[in-house]
Amino acid sequence: QVQLVETGGGLVQAGGSLRVSCTVSGGLLRVYTMAWFRQAPGKERTFVGVSARGSGQLLYGESVKGRFTITRDYANNTVDLQMNNLKPEDTAIYYCAGRLDGMSTQSQNYYYWGQGTQVTVSS
Repeated sequence: QVQLVETGGGLVQAGGSLRVSCTVSGGLLRVYTMAWFRQAPGKERTFVGVSARGSGQLLYGESVKGRFTITRDYANNTVDLQMNNLKPEDTAIYYCAGRLDGMSTQSQNYYYWGQGTQVTVSS
């Protein structure tokens, strides 16, 4: 059974950086399209970015483009989200998600999910 575990969340000041990681167990990272979503209090879960299986093609949400970067570490079976120039509006629980098919920005298309990690950006 595939399991995803996020680590690395925390509290950071606006303008700072944070890196969150998602460790994949029970499966090989290379066969999965991996995405990051986030959910702020009282709001719907929204798309952050995705890394396609195979090609590794990347796609980011407009609000994080140029500030966030997704990378894969096949040796450790992890996918990381590097977040730079953080803003208070980036405060949310961040979730990694996986699927065996191609890229999607829709959360309902992912069937593997981590438990989430809290990222809080203070002003």
